[in-house]
Amino acid sequence: MGDFIRGLLFGGSKPAPSPAPSAEDDFADFASAPSPSPIYSSDSSSSAPTAASFDDHSTLPTLIPYTKWYRVWERTSPSDFKAEAFIIPFIVLLAALHIWGRRKNKRKANAWAAAHCPALEREFASVGYGKSVKQQLGRGSTSEDVPGKEDEEGMTLKEKTAQEYTTYASGRQNVAFAEVKVKLLKRYNPMSLAAETALSFFFESFKPPREGVEITLHAFDGKEKDLVPVKSKAELDAKESRFKGLQNSGYDAFVWAVVHKEQMKRLRDERYDVSLTATKDHKSLPVWASIMSESAEVTEALLTKELVDAVEKAGEEAFEYLIVTDQPVDKPMKLNEAAPHKRLILSLRLPSSTSSSAYTSTLPLFEYFLRLPDLLVSAAHFRPEVTRKIRTTREEETKKLKKADEGEKAEERRLEAEKRKKEMRDTRLKGLSAEEQRKFLEKEREKGQKKQEKKMSRKA
Repeated sequence: MGDFIRGLLFGGSKPAPSPAPSAEDDFADFASAPSPSPIYSSDSSSSAPTAASFDDHSTLPTLIPYTKWYRVWERTSPSDFKAEAFIIPFIVLLAALHIWGRRKNKRKANAWAAAHCPALEREFASVGYGKSVKQQLGRGSTSEDVPGKEDEEGMTLKEKTAQEYTTYASGRQNVAFAEVKVKLLKRYNPMSLAAETALSFFFESFKPPREGVEITLHAFDGKEKDLVPVKSKAELDAKESRFKGLQNSGYDAFVWAVVHKEQMKRLRDERYDVSLTATKDHKSLPVWASIMSESAEVTEALLTKELVDAVEKAGEEAFEYLIVTDQPVDKPMKLNEAAPHKRLILSLRLPSSTSSSAYTSTLPLFEYFLRLPDLLVSAAHFRPEVTRKIRTTREEETKKLKKADEGEKAEERRLEAEKRKKEMRDTRLKGLSAEEQRKFLEKEREKGQKKQEKKMSRKA
């Protein structure tokens, strides 16, 4: 109290100012909290380092505190991986089946090539997309020794998809070129294969999975000069001189087929050209095969003893059909789609074996098929009555297409006239005043009512 009075009367010394608050004062409560010390594992081989164990030239190592996160075996158990225990083996199984299926298909395709490409090479100047099968296999080798190489290395067969292989041949008299398609099962996708098989049992629209080969020969039909390419005038002159001495490769147009009886219904439903024929059994053929032809005279000219023997040797397990046609597969909807295109088609099933020796039964039919264009050029020229009957069928189909085409063109012309008339009306309305437009629309309405009344009276 005395200090207070003395300060008021005599003025004492001023108190020292308090220091300004700093940002660290907000964390003053935590200043006295001790730092957590790491817990080290109690291994006998190592102990916690001390300051005395390091001299002035040593550096302190980075010390990682013990935590359960780094020891997976302590925080997990086998029951945590139940889903992986099912998923991983399933993926591995699918991958193994995919690899096995692709390799199996490739072996089967190579086996077919080894058995049939020598016959193709005897008939055609160029086979495949590169080296021939003989050059790939060498002497004393089999088709199974051929690795599954890609087309850039010159394989005769080209892998279009994992279930389809193709090859090509050209350079033969009477044949422009040949196409071969080897279609196999989807062994690389067992789930899809099983689904297709199951659906084929319950629905007729789903085809059952099958393995087969389809060979198509496209005939020149006297058009060698148009189809054989040339690069210079000298080559053109040489080509014309070469073709002068050759026999005309044309023959009469018709549709004729030897078909397995199990395939007849499917072919009639799927192929327009075969639907133009009549079915008839022949005494020379086996009981499981039949003839589909537009004329009996065509059958007598083409059904030779050699063909019958080849079909019998192929057997009902391998043979499907042999077709000689000039009509499209799909029904033409326009005139340009109905243009004739002569070709020969042979379809065979593939055996289950991957050995080239499994094709000994079908090889005679395949070789005969390659020489069939020569028989057509020499023998497929019939009496005028036969060709007139065949031509009449085609002319009737052409008339239907012409009528449909004329109807479409008339409809297009009508729509175009209505469009022009509407444009002229709109242009005329734009140039009229409001009153004139009202009168014009009233006249149009009256005309429409009169037309409607006339139609009603005609119906009555």
